[in-house]
Amino acid sequence: MHRNIRCAATGIVARTRRIENGELPEADAIRLAQQGDAAAFERIYQLHNRRVYSLCLRMVGNTAEAEDLTQEAFLQLFRKISTFRGESAFSTWLHRLAVNVVLMRLRKKTGSETSLEEVTQPDEEGGGPRKDFGAPDLGLSGSIDRVNLKRAVDQLPAGYKAVFVLHDVQGYEHNEIAEIMGCSIGNSKSQLHKARMRLRELLHEAERNKAREERQAFKRDAAGED
Repeated sequence: MHRNIRCAATGIVARTRRIENGELPEADAIRLAQQGDAAAFERIYQLHNRRVYSLCLRMVGNTAEAEDLTQEAFLQLFRKISTFRGESAFSTWLHRLAVNVVLMRLRKKTGSETSLEEVTQPDEEGGGPRKDFGAPDLGLSGSIDRVNLKRAVDQLPAGYKAVFVLHDVQGYEHNEIAEIMGCSIGNSKSQLHKARMRLRELLHEAERNKAREERQAFKRDAAGED
């Protein structure tokens, strides 16, 4: 019996050292965290906090709020990690949790409760030929004023912004976004298409406003010279 106790104690010490040294594999950290191991949960935080923070920051555009949302996401993870069953990649499951935390915050600000499932399927819109939704958008590539682009993204509705950030910024495929957002692949593609269309409108509007301001400034300067 004493030998078994010593073996168990040795195993605990070795595991603790692996966690502290950042050597514990993710799968082991998840299993131990589900059993209430605080050090294992810390290991999960170390593995994923940067990307969760990046996701939150891209969606809200404010560092302090992104930090707050990241903490809230990991608090939710601490409460719900026991429900993870391994049916999807852990990172996908965690990012879905994080996206839901951000969407709840955004919807509280706007009062909107729009669901991705309310988006019209791509081939049901208009009556023309079906477009390749979700394909690279050449209209948003190349040289774009980053400040104007950030402002435009910040003005997108919560659902549009989530899909745009996940696909065009974080690099997720539509099947992964569908799993994260709890929607269909068609809805993900449609939402991305609408987000890009809205971004183009906002960017063109920003360019028009800039041109208008330049003309007004030119007229003021010309009037001052007279």
